[in-house]
Amino acid sequence: MKTRELVTMSLFVAIGLALHSIIPPIFLGMKPDMMLTMMFLGIALFPTLKNTLLLGVLTGILSALTTGFPGGQLPNIVDKPLTALAFFLLLTVAGKLASKLVTVSILTAAGTILSGVIFLGSALLIVGLPGGFTALFITVVLPATALNTIAISLIYPIVTSIHKRSKPISA
Repeated sequence: MKTRELVTMSLFVAIGLALHSIIPPIFLGMKPDMMLTMMFLGIALFPTLKNTLLLGVLTGILSALTTGFPGGQLPNIVDKPLTALAFFLLLTVAGKLASKLVTVSILTAAGTILSGVIFLGSALLIVGLPGGFTALFITVVLPATALNTIAISLIYPIVTSIHKRSKPISA
């Protein structure tokens, strides 16, 4: 891992943490997870297995620390690394299309839905849900999917442009 990559990924995680902390819950203590958007952005920019695992575990721990969902600590720790690995695998399968905005946006939507299913499923098994699975999926996961997809569609082109221009000059 390069120091530059670690610093950039740390910034993404910090931004995601700040957004995750200030977004209010929308239904039964659950809120859209903007840390996912930043995790997906980090994986899309630095698509290696090491980076993916690091982002997944770190995002899971920080999400667990800031969750508003009753008993949502362990489900967050389960959800984020699995979602990160799935996103990485889908990005790898996409090959040359992986750097396209449309591909990253579609994968973000799919990743957010997968994350929601994993989180709700693990919460159901570990601590129980404060409402029905379907109700939580419709009222929290689907709006979060829309929000994350819109956010990545706006952020990804800006970040990739800055990333390309900030390459260090080699001697």
